[in-house]
Amino acid sequence: MEKVLTFGQIDELAKKMANYVEENTVIALIGDLGTGKTTFTKTFAKEFGVKENLKSPTFNYVLEYLSGRLPLYHFDVYRLCSSEEIYEIGYEDYINNGGVALIEWANIISEDLPKEYIRIEFKYAEKEDERIVDISYVGNKEKEEKFNVTFGN
Repeated sequence: MEKVLTFGQIDELAKKMANYVEENTVIALIGDLGTGKTTFTKTFAKEFGVKENLKSPTFNYVLEYLSGRLPLYHFDVYRLCSSEEIYEIGYEDYINNGGVALIEWANIISEDLPKEYIRIEFKYAEKEDERIVDISYVGNKEKEEKFNVTFGN
């Protein structure tokens, strides 16, 4: 479902999402530079209980935060030369390790995303302080229906 949201509403979405996710959830964040992926992630992490300051993992590909209610694995795959490189950093271990994975630039590894994940795409809107946000649950019709009820408003 696609919506036009203010930055304040995006923060509320991130908080709601932080309280919604469970073990082994993957959130695929997609969008151009400056559309709000990292800002969403920072708000999500704070609500999720992460005590550390969230840093961009651009040069590490993934950073682990263990102080939240579950482990949080923050990926930034922007600098990957090929999607196969994600496996060299233990990608499969992270996404099946009882935590939550937030993947910025997930479109780069779209063929390597798990069969079930939450997809959030950010696009520029007409107004500078708004973004078009397209959010969906991929790969499980039953969970998708529940997800749409929770996030459809």
